[in-house]
Amino acid sequence: MKTNAISISDQQLLTDLSNGNDTVFPLIFDRYWKRLYSYAYKIYRDDKVCEDIVQEIFISLWEKASESQILNLEAYLLRSVKYRVANHFRSLKFSNSQEEILENIPYPSNSVLSLEYQEFEKEVLSQVKKLPPRCREIFILSRFDNYSNSEIAEKLDISIRTVEKQISNALSYLKANLVNCHIAGFITTMLLQC
Repeated sequence: MKTNAISISDQQLLTDLSNGNDTVFPLIFDRYWKRLYSYAYKIYRDDKVCEDIVQEIFISLWEKASESQILNLEAYLLRSVKYRVANHFRSLKFSNSQEEILENIPYPSNSVLSLEYQEFEKEVLSQVKKLPPRCREIFILSRFDNYSNSEIAEKLDISIRTVEKQISNALSYLKANLVNCHIAGFITTMLLQC
């Protein structure tokens, strides 16, 4: 079971969790608890507080699973740690300068996100759902599950050229339909990477 659990993508875990499959929650917990705790501890060196913060994040994820639309689980969880630690600091009545320092704590290098990212996630997910089924499937495998074009072609038993064309169609559609979104600038960095 452990080997199978490792191969399940975050996107699949999120889908299963939002569909009410309670058995995937322990997989998410096992995958991320240690990393979230370590990140919290780097910011605030108190075992009990960090354990409580991580526990609160998992409780929140569990409670809101059916209504959340999360595209990047890891980034969502790490961002949650930062905000919970920030809220804890605020509750300690720090000065404005200390709060400003806290606000400028960077995310881990592989999860650099802005505050606007949540809104962007919802808009992109909404537009991705409007893609034709085959195009949507290929795009999700490519951009959300990080499959290479050749892996997608092999998995779906289609040519690499077909994969490339479908991804190109999806990107064209998203660029055209996210133009009015005030955070459309993220497209080039988040989606157009090949």
